[in-house]
Amino acid sequence: MAYSLHSGAGFSKAAPVRGKTLLGLKAALAGAFALLATLPAFALDIQEVTSPKGIKAWLVEEDSVPLISVRFSFKGGSAQDPAGKEGLANLMTGLFDEGAGDMPSDAYQERLDNIGAEMSFSATQDNISGGMRMLKENSPAAFDMLALAIQKPRFDQAAIDRIRAQIVTGIKASQNDPSTIASQKFAEVLYGKHPYARRDEGTVQSLEAITREDLLGAHKKLFGKDQLKIGVVGAISAKELAPLLDKLFGDLQDKADLKPVDMAKLALGATTSVTYDLPQTTISLVYPGVKRSDKDFFAAYLMNQVLGVGFTSRLYNEVREKRGLAYTVGSGLSGQDYSNSLNISTGTRPDRAQQSLDVIRAEVARMAKSGVTEEELAAAKSFAIGAYAINNLDSSVAVARTLVGLQEQNLGRDYIDRRSDLINAVTTADVKAVAAKLLKADPAILVVGPSLN
Repeated sequence: MAYSLHSGAGFSKAAPVRGKTLLGLKAALAGAFALLATLPAFALDIQEVTSPKGIKAWLVEEDSVPLISVRFSFKGGSAQDPAGKEGLANLMTGLFDEGAGDMPSDAYQERLDNIGAEMSFSATQDNISGGMRMLKENSPAAFDMLALAIQKPRFDQAAIDRIRAQIVTGIKASQNDPSTIASQKFAEVLYGKHPYARRDEGTVQSLEAITREDLLGAHKKLFGKDQLKIGVVGAISAKELAPLLDKLFGDLQDKADLKPVDMAKLALGATTSVTYDLPQTTISLVYPGVKRSDKDFFAAYLMNQVLGVGFTSRLYNEVREKRGLAYTVGSGLSGQDYSNSLNISTGTRPDRAQQSLDVIRAEVARMAKSGVTEEELAAAKSFAIGAYAINNLDSSVAVARTLVGLQEQNLGRDYIDRRSDLINAVTTADVKAVAAKLLKADPAILVVGPSLN
């Protein structure tokens, strides 16, 4: 499971999400979502539901509005794409609503519209994710439609050609975008021959090589019950949900067929310059990160908070407030199944780029040497505890997504109750130790724009 803790800064690649945006459903549910956004923070009763066939899901019952949100994920995203078929997982997720069972694309999408259901699928480097949001009264039909998409996608050739053409158009448009070009070049430098160096959407050539048989094979290999995580929130009981889990997932193969992926070894210490005549220079720095399961995770989390998150951070104060060097500056932790990093980025005038980089590196060095003060740590803890509900529990969809994430990260159903204690247990000594471990490395640096002076 990937995690990303940013303040508008960092380095990541995201796959597009395709799904239905139904104006009728949005209008009908406008008041309902306003109510559901008030789900009580840190008081969620998370139940584990087991289906007759042994499929497990986490459920939060919420009966105040007649809505159900379902989220799920399978381990194995674009990192599983075969060589020469890059973009396979991304293309596949664009086709799940393009026909299933005996319904071709138009009929399937019309049926979704008629029952007022919103469905989406997406691929990241590590996961295939999907979900549906539905009205309680239409849930039997909605679950039927979702089951067809999960178990019996058609992958009709006409749909393949249409969605592939859309992705190719986006790829060709991005070939003239300096930011996209630079990010891809930086990924190739950072990750070398690791799958993370590849574009999630593939290339024009790799997409043209993908066949219907490739899509059918990827669906069978990746959709295994042993790699499945499910979160459900809304007006549905455990008794009602249990048989529906079998309807959705019961006929999938027991085990996914995943190829092994090595941990990525970041190529730190190198500077990648992509020179363009632009009015702004963008600088990114990548340092080693920390696994979500690491005992030092919250020490690193709070250290990053002080370093570069928000208007009170050291980087913001030193780079923007005191010196007026940059438009934006911030840091973030990023975690994936096979790589972890701490990322810093800034955007500034070309004539101030070198000074901005010097100040950033000086602040990183100060953090690595001295850590944080008691006052800074207390403020970071307060923010980290208070912001969790806003960022993760503000709607039924967000709660369902959080339930899936907690399972992917193996954090336990009681994690939300324990989280504040874990944060409050971190000391300044803990932060100093993790800062020294992570920030004394020579970072990988990306410079996009005019050359540094």
